[in-house]
This record gives sequence, C-alpha cells and structure tokens, in this order.
Amino acid sequence: MQLTGAEIVIECLKEQGVDTVFGYPGGAILNVYDALYQHQNEIRHILTSHEQGASHAADGYARATGKVGVCLATSGPGATNLVTGIATAYMDSIPIVAITCNVGVPLLGKDSFQEIDISGITMPITKHNFIVKDVEQLADTIRKAFVIAKKGRPGPVLIDIPKDVTSNQAEYEKKEISAVCPSEDLCEEDVETALGLIREAKRPYIFVGGGAVLSNASEELYEFVKKVDAPVCDSLMGKGAFPGTDPLYTGMLGMHGTKTSNYGVSECDLLIVVGARFSDRVTGNAKKFAEHAKILQFDVDVAEMNKNVLITEGVVGDIRVILRRLNERLEQLDHTEWIQKISEYKEKYPLTYHPDLLTGPGAVEEIYRQTHGDALIVTEVGQNQMWAAQYYKFTKPRTLLTSGGLGTMGYGLGASIGAKTARPEKTVVNIAGDGCFRMNMNEIATAARYQIPVIQVVLNNHVLGMVRQWQDLFYGKRYSATVLNDSVDFVKLAEAMGAAGMRATTPEEFREAFAKALTADGPVVIDCQIDSDEKVWPMVAPGEAISKAFDEEDLEAGKKQ
Repeated sequence: MQLTGAEIVIECLKEQGVDTVFGYPGGAILNVYDALYQHQNEIRHILTSHEQGASHAADGYARATGKVGVCLATSGPGATNLVTGIATAYMDSIPIVAITCNVGVPLLGKDSFQEIDISGITMPITKHNFIVKDVEQLADTIRKAFVIAKKGRPGPVLIDIPKDVTSNQAEYEKKEISAVCPSEDLCEEDVETALGLIREAKRPYIFVGGGAVLSNASEELYEFVKKVDAPVCDSLMGKGAFPGTDPLYTGMLGMHGTKTSNYGVSECDLLIVVGARFSDRVTGNAKKFAEHAKILQFDVDVAEMNKNVLITEGVVGDIRVILRRLNERLEQLDHTEWIQKISEYKEKYPLTYHPDLLTGPGAVEEIYRQTHGDALIVTEVGQNQMWAAQYYKFTKPRTLLTSGGLGTMGYGLGASIGAKTARPEKTVVNIAGDGCFRMNMNEIATAARYQIPVIQVVLNNHVLGMVRQWQDLFYGKRYSATVLNDSVDFVKLAEAMGAAGMRATTPEEFREAFAKALTADGPVVIDCQIDSDEKVWPMVAPGEAISKAFDEEDLEAGKKQ
C-alpha cells in the first residue's frame, strides 16, 4: 500500500509495539504529527513543556520497562533541545529512539530557517544515527534503529527525516518484528578461567553495575551470589539488581559508598565485577583501587575491559548468559570467615544522620516506609541522588531511575512522567534538590495537564548542595555562586501550574504531607526545608583511594585524609 513518509513513521512505531511517545511539534515535523493525530487511539502522545523533558521522559519510560523509549522533535532548536537527554541515555546505555525532522532535502546545507545538522551533532552520543533522504528507505531504517537501540549494549539512536520525505509516498508492507535476543556465545576458555579464579578465592567480593539491570539478570545474579557465598556491593546504576535487604548486601561502592563496601573491596582477594564500567566515582584513585585483589570482569562490551582499571581476566557477553553458564558449573562455596568480617564492618560503620531534624536521609527513609519499598524512585543529581541511593532499600531492578554517567540536573521530573506513564500502577516519586528542580520544573505543568500523579519531593536547602559540600570541605568555605536563597515559593509555583503544593519543615510535617500525596489523583510538590550545610556521608576526597573514606565523626576527630 502507498503511504506518505509520515504515515510510514507511525506504522513502523506500531510494528514495534510503541504505545506512548513524548514530544513537541514544529514546522518540519508537522506531517508526522498530522499522521499521529489519525492514530491517537493507538499511540498516546505526551506533549511536554520542553523537548529536553521529552527526551528524559522517553529515557524514564525505557528504564522503567526495558522497552525502547521514543521522543519526537522538530528541526533546529527542537532537535538540539534533545541533545542533553540523548547524551544522558548514551552514558547509561538506555535504549531510546529520537525522531527529528529537518528542512526539505533541497534546503539542506543552505543555512535554511531552523536547519541544523543534528546527525552530526549527536554522532558522539548515539549508538548510531541516520538521516533519511529517500522515503523508500524510511521503513527499513526505522526498523534497523530499534534493533540497534536494543541489541548488545543498549543505547540511543537518532533518525533525522527531512520534511519532504515525510510527505513523499512509498510502498509500505507491514512486517512482523522479531524479538532481539542476546547472543549465547561465550568464550569457553574464559568461562573456565573465571570458574578457576572464583574457586581459588578466599575473600571474594561481588560488585554489581547497571549491566545486570539491563540484561534482566537479577535471578541469575542472586543464585550466583549465594553459590559464591560472597558479600555484594553495587554502583548507582546497579541498584536493585541484588536485593538491598539481603544480609550479604553491603551498600554502594565509591565516593559516597558505605565504609563497609569501600573497606571490603580494598581488602578482598578477588573482585567479581558484574556489568560495571569502573567509573571514576566508583574507583577513586584507580591505581589504588582493589590493589590487593585479582579482578574478574563480566561485560557485554569488550571496550570496557582494561579501560579504566587493569583487570586479571574477563568474560565478554550478556550478563544473564554469563551468570547462567557459571551457575550451571559452579558448586556451593563457603566463605563464612570473610562474610563474618564484613558483617562486623556493617555493624561498626552504619549510615547515620540526625533524626531529630528534617533531613534528606530522613525524608528518604520516610518515603521508603510509606511506600513499603515498592515505589519507582526517580532522582535528580547531587545530594538528593546520593541520599536516595543510600537510604532507600531497592529490592528489584528498574526501580531507581537516575542519571549516573552524565549527572544531568533536571533529569528527574521528565523521567518520572515517562516512568508513571509506562507503569501507572506504581507509585512514582522524584527526589530533587531545589537547584535541580529549577532546571526543568516546567514539566510540573505537563504532569498537571495529563493528571499524571507523580510525587515531586524537593529537598530544599537553598543552595547547590553537593557543590557547596565540596566548597565547604576543599575550597575554604568560599561559596561561589552556590547560594539560592531567594523568594521563589515552590508551593505557590506548584499551585500555579495546576498541581498540589505542600511544605514541610519537620519530620512530622513531612510524614503527613507524603501520606496525603500518596492519595492524590494528580501531581504533588512537597517543599522540604532542610539545612543548607547538611552533607552526604561517607565520602572519599577527590584523588584518594576508596579505603580513605571518611564521615562526619572522622572530620570532627581530625581524621580526614
């Protein structure tokens, strides 16, 4: 059947099972939006307040479901406004397809109105991108984009379509889409070597990253951990892959990881790395990272082997496939003494905060208590992000949605809209600082327009908290451009945008406000007034080994390294 390029776009999205897209229209993409109008009962379109919000919403949708998220934007500034969201997805290996439209083919390269080379701009931050100048190639290109986004190490793909291509006609034939399955191929020699290292180890430690979440390997990981009989820590992206309530779990690793995890990894003789990429925020001083250990790395991307940290051995492949293969051959091991030592660390170095005041940690613990650990937690970046990772016990994958690699302020609200749209049965909470909330707070209007009941918790300390923390500890308390002590009223702002607004200044007030928010049928903003000098503890100073982690008590005692 003969269809226009715009109609082919919509039909291809339907082929892929896409039920929701996030976007913002404009002149170049009008034909696509006109075609979308004809199929509004099959594909829901969420009109965000800004294209960046659309890209983050597609990202949140993808993280919450494991499916490919889709966002749309017009040419020029519409397309460039997607860039931060695409880069966010790229850094965390999140599968999204961004569809932009450009000026017509005859106008390309002439500095036409709202023309931009978006494929050139996004080349470093996409797995692949396309500009489709022939309508005959459009359907196959879209199909290929979805496969690329999902296959192997996931990531974002951009398709740029000139406007005349969306109006030109071509023959379209519907195709059944095959599932993208991970490769079962593993190097047998590498598997045997890995088994040997695991069996020889006396003090093994398992470090879990986002790859375990992306490959849906939680069950296999749990079996593996129990067979190896080893303590487990995780990265920010690995949260929920292994239950945070399990006795073997010791907390996050790295700059704001627990002392137990940082000390344990520094003392282990084998570090088993499951789908993590050795970010600088995890390793601290890379030369001193796990310096007493052999390192065994499992990753789908061979480029991550020996990139930031030199490893002993590695197995390249899908995490789920690797763990399944190892579990089949690995007998039950016993490391009782080692686990006892780590358990003593857990008792000696618990996470602590001041319970008598309204604090970030206290608010997160209250959210955990009232949601029974069963919410989708979205965060912004900075102190709010670290407190959420430290104090909410994630027991399932895809329940912490956060910008790990890029550290995107303004990510959370758009992502929470995407997550709630994808999983309407779940409570979705976005935990933000006031600085992050200001970045894209206009998306509250989006949530109100569609009556999407996300709960926006703003930990309002009237400063850029994480930057101020560094200024306090390492820059002689010179608070350059980090004070936000002005007259912005988030409660009135929420109400002006059509949401409910509440303010809390004590733990009791927050408890009551959050309980009300859980019963609301639309978006809620809770303004939590917390101290501007509250810090994230423990921490590792920049350039130091993770074994030098210190906390508030150490600082007061003059033990900071």
